[in-house]
Amino acid sequence: MLDDRLTEKRNPSSSAMDTLSPLELVDLINSEDRYVAEAVGAERLAVARAIELVVDAFESGGRLIYVGAGTSGRLGVLDAAEMPPTFGTDPALVQGVIAGGYEALVRSQEGAEDRPEDGAAEIERLSVGPNDFVMGIATSGTTPFVHGSLARARECGARTGFLLCTHPTPALRETHDVVIAPLVGPEVVTGSTRMKAGTATKMVLNTITTGAMVSTGKVFGNLMVDLQATCEKLQDRSERILMTILQVDRSRASELLDAAEGRVKTALVMERRGVEAAEAVRLLDEASGVLGRVIRSTTEDSSR
Repeated sequence: MLDDRLTEKRNPSSSAMDTLSPLELVDLINSEDRYVAEAVGAERLAVARAIELVVDAFESGGRLIYVGAGTSGRLGVLDAAEMPPTFGTDPALVQGVIAGGYEALVRSQEGAEDRPEDGAAEIERLSVGPNDFVMGIATSGTTPFVHGSLARARECGARTGFLLCTHPTPALRETHDVVIAPLVGPEVVTGSTRMKAGTATKMVLNTITTGAMVSTGKVFGNLMVDLQATCEKLQDRSERILMTILQVDRSRASELLDAAEGRVKTALVMERRGVEAAEAVRLLDEASGVLGRVIRSTTEDSSR
């Protein structure tokens, strides 16, 4: 289709998809989706570098800010929104910016992506500075809103990254601290980057934030010990985490959680170290919130 971007090329495997049965369509889409994980895996070093940059930002008091338009923007906002309930973070720590604002989350605002000055204005609104890391998401690699945001972020001293699903130019790699480019190939429906490119984007964002949260002590073993018990499901999960780690019954887990005001980490330290909530909080603060530094040795001792 006379376009160098991989995301705009036609996929020969789906050139006659309008003649296929529903089952054949499912098989076709599924076969194409199989390329996604492999493409993301090929970018493992860049994704790991992005995790390091996010951890550096957090440890210096900064934030992770996603910037995107359309599907890319929605996925950034989604990943940011899932951090507080999953890892107990301040909503300001990970934020998502989408061209067109809130309305664009539920209804397409495609023209909004064409104004780089709007992207720059969002960076100004958020008072982005040297401690922040701004990740631009544009699967085609060309979205003006995203480029405007990142240019202004760099002027403000922030580190920047770029996530795209086409071949990055040398200039893009030279400009940003990290470039992640999972090459998932042409879409089944030409140019519909909500498909393979969207799946790859979500995989990358999940990996970046999960890796950063694990690296900053938000997970103990593989348990989300910083979650917020804001609904019955998470209350139940919190109690089961306490039961698993402390080997106590449901009643004791509920009692500890109440005494810790719903904070799983605090409850764990209270029981393992035999202290009240205030002292448990102090011990965690002293350990920069990393639970393993406070209870790992006692947990290991009790298992012998």
